[in-house]
Amino acid sequence: MTPHVKQRPDAPDGFFEAEAAGLAWLAEATPDGGVRTARVLEVGPGRIVLEEVPEARPGPAAARAFGAALSVTHAAGADAFGAPPAGWRGASFIGRRPQATEPSDSWGAFYAEQRVRPFAYLAHDAGTLTTDELDAVETACDAVAAGAFDDGARPARLHGDLWAGNVLFGDDGVVLIDPAAHGGHPETDLAMLQLFGCPYLDDVLAGYDERSPLRPGWRERVPLHQLHPLAVHAAGHGRSYGRALAEAAEAVLRLG
Repeated sequence: MTPHVKQRPDAPDGFFEAEAAGLAWLAEATPDGGVRTARVLEVGPGRIVLEEVPEARPGPAAARAFGAALSVTHAAGADAFGAPPAGWRGASFIGRRPQATEPSDSWGAFYAEQRVRPFAYLAHDAGTLTTDELDAVETACDAVAAGAFDDGARPARLHGDLWAGNVLFGDDGVVLIDPAAHGGHPETDLAMLQLFGCPYLDDVLAGYDERSPLRPGWRERVPLHQLHPLAVHAAGHGRSYGRALAEAAEAVLRLG
């Protein structure tokens, strides 16, 4: 089977190395029932080689098993909110954009300051988020950073870029690729799946909830956990995401 090679001559320092560290960190939970990740065969500056994952047709049983396994991966935990994968020091990357990995005792402070605000500012600079919309995002971030949504959950081991393109349905179940792994809130991975879709999403969520019951009100908090991916996309993918980011910020403010 031919390995999967990704190359980027202009990759910033640590780009593929961060990906490899994230895959290895997530894979630590696999023996306990966590989601499998693509095995790294080789990594170096500007290049990573992964095992090829033969894809299979998605189905409800595989989706439910994925949800249960994801809850196990999350439960493997992290040293702190914002903490990078074990052994990694430096930025992680979501798409091609770097993001901080500074450990924090507060999920809200980490999420607002390291995940939402930086990308909202980029979106404003790009003209995809208006000044009034940025003000709404800032107000929501102020509440989040102050701990309004900190709930005592321990830091979870997140994939961090969990959209359908990074969820491969294989012959032996789901395999994850391309993480932006860090310590965060478990609802964040689930919210990204809901933002961009996933085959048999209801089964994924049901499998997760059966293995690790979700906290009351999690559906209402989805916009909170979508602030980050919406801000990332607003920064580089157009005005529609800026509007969606502002709408999510308004929804967060209504939660308070």
